[in-house]
Order: sequence, then structure tokens, then C-alpha cells
Amino acid sequence: MTAYAFQTELWRYEGEAGWFFVSLPTELADTIRAEHGPQARGFGSVKVSVRLGSSQWATSVFPDAARGTYLLPVKKSVRLAEGLDAGDTVAVELTVFG
Repeated sequence: MTAYAFQTELWRYEGEAGWFFVSLPTELADTIRAEHGPQARGFGSVKVSVRLGSSQWATSVFPDAARGTYLLPVKKSVRLAEGLDAGDTVAVELTVFG
């Protein structure tokens, strides 16, 4: 397992579902692609463990060709527990599995 730490902005996808995401720094996305290669799982996702503030959970990051990076979904329970909204800067610890 490989762990990474970074800061980035939380943003809201303006589609019907209104999901919230953070975009991984492009250098980190390049490293993940190089070290973990294209994944056969759904949509090229990569399994990760995340710590954001006092919240920790397992999820996947998903490639976003338009931004040239991976997107990390941030679920509502985490946003509420951490008092976060779109535009907030968050510190993320990300561990990649496999």
C-alpha cells in the first residue's frame, strides 16, 4: 500500500445528483497511473482508503479525462461530520490498495 497526503478544494458536480468531489493533484494522478496501471474495475477506478479530518473510509478514485486526474467522491456523512461545503480546502490522506 502506498500513502499520499495533499490539500485541495472540495467541489460540487452540478449534475442531477449533486455529488461532491476533490480532484487529486495531477502529479499524484500520474504517479497512481504509473504505479497501479489501468484498472479493470468499473470505469478504471482504483481502490483507496481515505482520511479527511477525523473521518476515515474506503472508496475508489475515478479517472476524469477532462481534468486529467482522478476524482475522489466525498460522501454526505463525511461532509457533515467535518463541517465541509463546496469551496473549502481540505487536507486528504489517501492510501492506494494493490
